[in-house]
Amino acid sequence: MMDFDPDTFGTLNADNYDAQHDPGTTEESVALIAELAGQGRLLELAIGTGRMALPLKARGFDIAGIEGSPAMVEKLREKPGGADIPVVIGDMADAAIEGPFDFAFLVFNTLFNLTSQADQVRCFRNVADRLAPGGAFLIETFVPDFSAYQGHQSLRTRKIGFKSLWFEATLHDPTRQVIEYQRVRITEQGVRLVPLVMRYAWPQEIDLMAELAGLQLEQRWGGWAREPFTADSRMHVSLYRKAAG
Repeated sequence: MMDFDPDTFGTLNADNYDAQHDPGTTEESVALIAELAGQGRLLELAIGTGRMALPLKARGFDIAGIEGSPAMVEKLREKPGGADIPVVIGDMADAAIEGPFDFAFLVFNTLFNLTSQADQVRCFRNVADRLAPGGAFLIETFVPDFSAYQGHQSLRTRKIGFKSLWFEATLHDPTRQVIEYQRVRITEQGVRLVPLVMRYAWPQEIDLMAELAGLQLEQRWGGWAREPFTADSRMHVSLYRKAAG
């Protein structure tokens, strides 16, 4: 398996993260988090370049973050208001940040950037330790789907132009629930390789991680518009709650 640490993703992607990693759901996700969080203090894990944090701050929230990549934080600091958001640089599974927080969130599949089950379990425990009694933790991840795989691998074309070709090759190891990606971008300037390693987890496994940390599933939706979560859902937004006392 390719060796990824908390800083690797940012090192590879910070220079063009905003342009290449827009899920198109920012407005809906910010609105739902703002509604669920009320007036509480917020913690974002993997705060990155501030896609979520900056509009939440603009709504008046007291928000802080954890981020593994100094390069991503530099991009955040360059944006209006970004320098005012406290950020601890470190592994979100372990990083200590002064709490308590009333609401924490981890979106855009980033839980899966922790490449072992043990790391993901530690992340839930770290969040639970930072939450005030009655606080909540929201996550967004994809639901694994291997229907397009053959022999535990796939090759997909992402973008074709007159002078460019982007494609993505993946290898799936079901014994460890790990997917290794290599995203290849061919342009007139040359070839760029952008690898990624993700350790996926099924929704029920994530629920168990939360339970081990003292958090209970409160709601699960199939999208940011609170669509019902069904057997056909390709993603989920799940809200966990810490006991009030």
